[in-house]
Amino acid sequence: MTPVVRIQREDFDIGAEIAALTASRRDIGAVVSFAGLCRDEGGRLAALELEHYPGMAEAEILRVAEEAASRWPLTGLVAIHRFGLIEPGAQIVLVVAASAHRRAAFEGAEFLMDYLKARAPFWKREHLVDGTIGVWVEAKASDDAAAERWS
Repeated sequence: MTPVVRIQREDFDIGAEIAALTASRRDIGAVVSFAGLCRDEGGRLAALELEHYPGMAEAEILRVAEEAASRWPLTGLVAIHRFGLIEPGAQIVLVVAASAHRRAAFEGAEFLMDYLKARAPFWKREHLVDGTIGVWVEAKASDDAAAERWS
């Protein structure tokens, strides 16, 4: 099983991604998906700007996705992360994990999502509704703690 990793500006279709992963497969008994959306942070956020180093970010996410595939008996794994200006309510990230059994799919998806949230090589900057550009967003301690539990 080779994980699929894409970093793209355009939105994604969750149903289409799951259909592509499961097409003509009879060994899949469970599919777990997680889609992360941009919050408005209490009405103050107009958009979240996401930047990355092309090539490096894909390689690093693929490395972690391959680690997930080695830790759990996954039959498919997809990670899509968007970049650019993302408005509140829009999708930012998708993780889809497939396996013969649900526990592996849940844990594989959660492992990869915890990594993406805490350590993926993306930089996030807030664009506020008052027209100002805010600060670069630091990782939250809770996100770091979630990723650490897999060590």
